[in-house]
Amino acid sequence: MTVHAPGTAPAPGDGSVARLSAPGWVEGAVRERARRGAAAVFPDPAGYGSVLHGAPAAPAAPADQLDALRLVPPVFVPHRLERMLELGEEPLPQHVELETGIGGFRAPLPVYVSAFGSTRVAASDLGTAVARQAGRLGVPMVIGENVVPVGGYGRLDGERAHGSLLARITAYREAARDTGLGGVVVQQSTQDADAEVWNLVYSDPTASGLLDEGRLAFELKVGQGAKPGLGGLTLLSRSDAARLAEQYRSEELYGPGSDTVLRHGTPGTFTEEILRQQVRLMRNNYPRARVWVKLPPGRDVGEAARTAWEAGADAVTVDGAEGGSGWAPTAFLDQVGLPLAECLSRVPARGGALLASGRMWEGGRAVKCLALGARAVGLGRAALLAADEDPEEGLVRLLDALALELRLLLSALGKYRPGDLAAEDLWLPQPPFLPAQAPAFPPYDPFTTR
Repeated sequence: MTVHAPGTAPAPGDGSVARLSAPGWVEGAVRERARRGAAAVFPDPAGYGSVLHGAPAAPAAPADQLDALRLVPPVFVPHRLERMLELGEEPLPQHVELETGIGGFRAPLPVYVSAFGSTRVAASDLGTAVARQAGRLGVPMVIGENVVPVGGYGRLDGERAHGSLLARITAYREAARDTGLGGVVVQQSTQDADAEVWNLVYSDPTASGLLDEGRLAFELKVGQGAKPGLGGLTLLSRSDAARLAEQYRSEELYGPGSDTVLRHGTPGTFTEEILRQQVRLMRNNYPRARVWVKLPPGRDVGEAARTAWEAGADAVTVDGAEGGSGWAPTAFLDQVGLPLAECLSRVPARGGALLASGRMWEGGRAVKCLALGARAVGLGRAALLAADEDPEEGLVRLLDALALELRLLLSALGKYRPGDLAAEDLWLPQPPFLPAQAPAFPPYDPFTTR
């Protein structure tokens, strides 16, 4: 991977990217896990025997409602007794089973890679680096919107090798092992519909193997957490803006002397009936592909999720307001959209497969989302930072650490499958956003299609 020094500006789509940064987030901790793997779950071993560890005297204020929650193990653990009888010995964290059904796919743990669209970060070779590692692990991966109109599909001469949709699909497919785990999810927005992205993928021989294996899904993007109510926003060079003028509107923000313009994507217009018909059309037109729907953190997110499931969606992704972005107005990052915990409280507990994303990188936050009804959680910024730290093993190591934490936390709670988690495992002094009772999960089936 070609890495430019911070502050330099590589040409969009040339396969290079400046070293990533994530101001105000846990970039250092994510990078450490990408380097050290599961060992980073514990303190530095050099201090063992000389350092006393414990909760800080003045803990930092929680960043959001999920951070304010605490996981609370019980004294009486009937699930542990059941597991002990199954094993014939006292269960350990290693006996926690993490394999999970995620929207029609099987995954080794309740995690998927969130959508990266056409922004410069994902259009670099970081997008394919993430795809290769996700494919090796069997972790489902979403390819975001607007990739084809901006970077090309990947079949024609001159289309950018790193930025094309086919490059990411191919990288995932070639790295995938014959385990039946994982899958690729191709997102489509308004501009993607004009480019007939799903038709291209569904009829492409490169994707036929994924279809035959039941490892291809299409995701309808209704919105996203970082900028709910807006379409995709990115920066383009003037030459790229001119090339894409028929698909996108551009806006001058940086003066006539700058080569950079703002590109607007349309969010699409949805009513309850339009969403219902869109999902039905997807099931009818692409019967061999799974159907996912991505929702923004809107005040009616519960109604929208219910509508999607009733129409036949295999999974609904809820992106909390904490979700990251390659480019978004700062007012939206700070002040717009429901927090993820509130979204989860508004989505019906007896729906289909609910997937959650927004500031995910470690096990505690992930377990809290699973206890609030999510089937799996999505890694966005964390996956990109891990691949930026090490393009070959960074995401692998990050997920090794996450898997260890999940096993430790579930075992401490006396639970041995992610689907066993419930609101009883959480505590907050004033929890107005928690369900009145523990979410009612269907009988656990790691291979379920919903």
